[in-house]
Amino acid sequence: METEFFDIFSEDMTKIGKESRSNVHAKGLWHQTFHCWIIKKSSGEGLHILFQLRHKNKDIFPSLLDISCAGHLQSGESVEDGVRELHEELGISVTFKDLISCGMVAQEHVFSDALIDREFNNVFIYESDKPLEEYSIQETELSGLYWVDYKEFKELLNRDRDYLTSEGFFVDEVSRSFMNDTRKLFREDFTPNSDKYYKILFEKINKYLK
Repeated sequence: METEFFDIFSEDMTKIGKESRSNVHAKGLWHQTFHCWIIKKSSGEGLHILFQLRHKNKDIFPSLLDISCAGHLQSGESVEDGVRELHEELGISVTFKDLISCGMVAQEHVFSDALIDREFNNVFIYESDKPLEEYSIQETELSGLYWVDYKEFKELLNRDRDYLTSEGFFVDEVSRSFMNDTRKLFREDFTPNSDKYYKILFEKINKYLK
């Protein structure tokens, strides 16, 4: 596999060079990512957010529900170049001007002394009513897609409910076919994000809904 290189930054987001993906995570170096949350508004059903089911072989947060689309920016790429992730992971073609920016937030996840993830997350939302069966997922990266009720998700994060129910599909490992699925989901079934992260995301979604 070809080695990936990321631009690396100081804590104040000053670019200081580039490093391989493995060294970036081994040394806990700051780098940039692109995050896009796909939302849909349904008459009588409120707002839903699309979550991807991370592949079980991912080195970070395997088999958890995650941002609709997310990926690292390669060395030399701008934030605008991040839209390629939507095509790679979900098979949809979107231009940068179609996205709504929520802003940027820094996050740190320390998994071990040898695996530290420090990211500047560039966060966006994109509205789409595309049916799940029309997405073409990158099966090496994700194993399914699920719609989650926006209001219920916020209640789950705030511990105002113990679980929620979501509908979507997963890829059956034996038949390689897409299987419709309904899941009971708890807080621990989702990848963690900081309060600041959710603040900028929810503020933008709420403003968009008005």
